[in-house]
Amino acid sequence: MAAPIVSKIYCSSSQMMLAVRRRPHVVSGGGFVVTDCSQKVVFMADGCGIVGKPGELILRDGDGNALLLISRKALSMRKQWNGYAYDYEGLQKIVFCVTELSSFLSRNTPIRISVDLSRGCGRDWNFEIRGYFPERNCSIVDRQGNAIAQIGVKEEVGKVTRSKDLYHVVVKPRVDQAFVLGVVAVLDYIYDESTRC
Repeated sequence: MAAPIVSKIYCSSSQMMLAVRRRPHVVSGGGFVVTDCSQKVVFMADGCGIVGKPGELILRDGDGNALLLISRKALSMRKQWNGYAYDYEGLQKIVFCVTELSSFLSRNTPIRISVDLSRGCGRDWNFEIRGYFPERNCSIVDRQGNAIAQIGVKEEVGKVTRSKDLYHVVVKPRVDQAFVLGVVAVLDYIYDESTRC
């Protein structure tokens, strides 16, 4: 990935491991908080419990400023999610779309991401989800099969602890972390987790 999708300030020259912690629906309306290795909050995803509209999500930076508005658009054969970034004037510009190619959620349902939107969303894809998000065992890969981000769980000596409440996202160098967490927020909603009401 050569160019940033949301902003170059979210592209690190080194690999980043981010911890994702689910927020309870009863306390804060759902969503999740993302911290870096020093436990500093770097992103927050607000689900429909906070936003107030089913099918809408907001990704914020660590200071609470909105970075992405993500909204679901129902189409006949597929479900599509559009990610809109805010420019310096506060206007929204579509920067990516996530498309589910089937109405049945299964391990084999292709979920593809488009960032080159010159021909429209879903016509050409740049990235794909490989693996199964509910098990916290998946990757975002480019068309050549190179992983740009991996979602997993912490492995302790001799065992793996799987939790929907805490997992990690490893983002490769020079990859836009805000874009990756926007895609994670969509996956979270698709699979009926913390961002969904």
